[in-house]
Amino acid sequence: MDADFVGDNIESDAAALANLGTILIIEDDPRMQKVLRRIFLEEHYAVVVAGDGQTGLDLFRTTRPLAVVLDLILPRISGRELCHTFKSISAETPVIVLSAISEVVDKVLLLELGADDYVTKPFSPRELTARIQAAIRRQRKPASASIFRFADCEIDYQSMTARRNGLPVTLTANEFKLLKYFTDNIHRVLTRELLLNEVWGYNSYPTTRTVDNQILKLRQKLESDPANPKHLLTIYGAGYKFVP
Repeated sequence: MDADFVGDNIESDAAALANLGTILIIEDDPRMQKVLRRIFLEEHYAVVVAGDGQTGLDLFRTTRPLAVVLDLILPRISGRELCHTFKSISAETPVIVLSAISEVVDKVLLLELGADDYVTKPFSPRELTARIQAAIRRQRKPASASIFRFADCEIDYQSMTARRNGLPVTLTANEFKLLKYFTDNIHRVLTRELLLNEVWGYNSYPTTRTVDNQILKLRQKLESDPANPKHLLTIYGAGYKFVP
């Protein structure tokens, strides 16, 4: 029996037994397709593969995957356009971009388009699966109340408005995201690396100083005494903790 045929049967059996959901891979390099397919089959996901943007879009609509691994340089429809389209169809489906392009501007652009994370080729299979699983966990978190109140602050996450002592407070989109993660994890000590990965969606860019600066700004806007915070607390040697 042909060895390639046996290998295909093994992968098909693994896909049939998978019960974690379907990963859609959109990649035009056949060798990379094979590598990615095997990685996710070994993690017990079902896998569907598209070699061009239009096929990827068709499969996204028909399979409604658990997550998407998306190359940027594709025939027919570009990865950037696909990312935007996927998020307009199903905003909750995680999209992890996989590309050899590593410039910071591309990372920022993709995050603005709605990508949940960005992994640069060459990559570690363990890192890629960890990023996918983290993105899926973030999307599966139960919905929490839209309005959160603590001390003299009222935060409406749905309308992205904040008030302190009844007066409007202007928060940036990233400040809302960071504060939301804190209020979803009350009393839990959160490391800077965890906050980068869970809030920004990646852990190599920017730097942990970005977290410190964002928390400093939140304290200035929401704490009655920013120099002696009562809610956004520093846990020295560990990270930060939110106490209502």
